[in-house]
Amino acid sequence: MSIGDRQEANGGTLASDVYGRLRLDILRGDLPPGEKLRAETLRDRYSVGNSPIREALNRLSSDGLVVREDQKGFHVATVSRSELAELVRTRCWLEEIGLRQSIAGGGTEWEENLVLAFHRLSRVPRSSDQRTFSANPEWETLHRAFHMALIAASGSRWLEGFCSQLNDQADRYRQFAVAASYPKRNELDEHQGIFEAAIDGDADEAVKRLHAHYQRTADIILNSESDLLAD
Repeated sequence: MSIGDRQEANGGTLASDVYGRLRLDILRGDLPPGEKLRAETLRDRYSVGNSPIREALNRLSSDGLVVREDQKGFHVATVSRSELAELVRTRCWLEEIGLRQSIAGGGTEWEENLVLAFHRLSRVPRSSDQRTFSANPEWETLHRAFHMALIAASGSRWLEGFCSQLNDQADRYRQFAVAASYPKRNELDEHQGIFEAAIDGDADEAVKRLHAHYQRTADIILNSESDLLAD
């Protein structure tokens, strides 16, 4: 049995690993929007056979991060200003519900988890390089955890699942914003404002600050001149 055959025999575990690695490369922009995803290139990149690649691409297609076109194969989903505007509106609608529900009924456990999530995020630098922006994987993980902690007591796994999926889409766009605004933008202050309002039980103020946080990111992106952003 060849190495490739043995890898494919591992089934779901290997496919899930490839899915996770490919997904991460898309979210952080290592595989940019519109990039053609050729099987032979991906086999070399991830050192696996065809089966895990196919399964990972199909899963990512279901997630909306990859697009499959007849006769053309797979490519990374494109990004556009109009899609970004829709994405931000939808995130604000859904996360407002989740945040208000969490503040209203989350209780001590939700508050403690939110305090921990914010504390962890506040201790990690936004960039791996102090002089210029360099993506910090640890910050990205903790940033996602903080935003999900805000709505973790919504009482709806469906809502939280949709918000998680929208978070994935937003992550791709955020790479445009941080490259353009670092180090002028102080995201820690924005997160602290949302956190303090939520902990104080001021739902209106927490929602206001959350909306402003997302809209500021969107405005930075919309005012950028990236060639990757369609209208």
